[in-house]
Amino acid sequence: MRARLALLVAAVSVLILLAFLVPLALLVRTVAEDRATVRATADAQSLVPVVGTADEATIRLTVEQLAAESGRPVSVYLPDGTVLGTPVPRTPAVALAARGQSLTGESASGREVVIAVQGRPDGTGVIRVGVPRDQLTAGVTRAWLVLALLGFLLVLIGLVVADRLARTLVRPIGALSAVSHRLANAELDARVTPSGPPELREVARALNHLAGRIQELLVQEREQVADLSHRLRTPLTALRLEAESLRDPEDAARITGAVDGLERAVTGLIRQARWRQTPAAGPAGADAAEVVGDRVAFWSVLAEDTGRSVTLDLAPGPMPVGVPADELTAAVDALLGNVFAHTPDGTAFSVRLAREGGQTVLTVADRGPGLPADAVRRGASAAGSTGLGLDIVRRAAQAAGGRLELRTAPGGGAEVRVLLGPPPARPGATATLPAQAPDA
Repeated sequence: MRARLALLVAAVSVLILLAFLVPLALLVRTVAEDRATVRATADAQSLVPVVGTADEATIRLTVEQLAAESGRPVSVYLPDGTVLGTPVPRTPAVALAARGQSLTGESASGREVVIAVQGRPDGTGVIRVGVPRDQLTAGVTRAWLVLALLGFLLVLIGLVVADRLARTLVRPIGALSAVSHRLANAELDARVTPSGPPELREVARALNHLAGRIQELLVQEREQVADLSHRLRTPLTALRLEAESLRDPEDAARITGAVDGLERAVTGLIRQARWRQTPAAGPAGADAAEVVGDRVAFWSVLAEDTGRSVTLDLAPGPMPVGVPADELTAAVDALLGNVFAHTPDGTAFSVRLAREGGQTVLTVADRGPGLPADAVRRGASAAGSTGLGLDIVRRAAQAAGGRLELRTAPGGGAEVRVLLGPPPARPGATATLPAQAPDA
């Protein structure tokens, strides 16, 4: 922006200076020519009394003296053809002046001033004073150089002023851009100091107001999520009591474990909603083999009840990945829950966890009808669900530096591949969860 403003000011300044300096330069040249012509005319007129009354010797002496003083060729043409002073052949202007007409005309060497002198007994005499071209342009070159230097200085001053003006505009805009990027990176306490023109100050105040409003809305949303999560504790407590009252110890232990997991998830929601996000003390990660094995064991009970066969291909652990255990658990539950929610009872599925090219790959495949084209779009579901399951999986994969892939299984049905990267090596580094859909 500064460069464009400087270019604009330079272009306008040059055009204005050309509009003024070019006519001024032509005027300087015209004035110099007129000044030399006037001086030559004055010299010629000073000879008129001498040529009209004196004898030839006096005229010769006066003409030679004037030519030496002025540095211009001075000639006097007498009626009998005698030429006194500078021996210059008769020009057409001299011939015209011999008929009684004085004039100023151009010549091969510059300009000539001819004056007819009448009143001599022997006829009309003619005085000719030549003006060389160097006298016609005396001082013009220096004046043009001064004008050019003046124009350059004016353009330079204009550029300096434009740069200072552009700086007063660019600096506040840069501050606005920096604060907007900080806000985009979840630094909601970032604020900009209003400065610059009134319009930019108004934009800065509007951005600060927007940031404050976002903070208020997030606080309200977190409080609402925390309150809603806290309300779930009462039915969870009742469910725990019901589970503990079951007669079958295995059923009681299984349901109690599920209630414990749900309670941990609710507690995590409350903490995530109420506490501010701070950099972790160490790299966030989990053992994928342990998490996947535990969740498959949990869902295998429901698979047995619905007549589904489960195939588990689990590489020997540990298999550390760069995503927290609770998020990886939620992702695995979302994948397995989709199998139960969107395929008929009795549909077989398989779970495979392996290492491929430095990444941990989790593959869940089933024999169901497959996935729709917009399955990963957040909030969209063609089966009447919330449409958040695969988006949770996508976010977990991207948090670990991986991605989510959807494809059709070789034998038909859906195959979901989740690529997970290793935990970050630098202590304190945390991954950012992008909000956009992946390139699936």
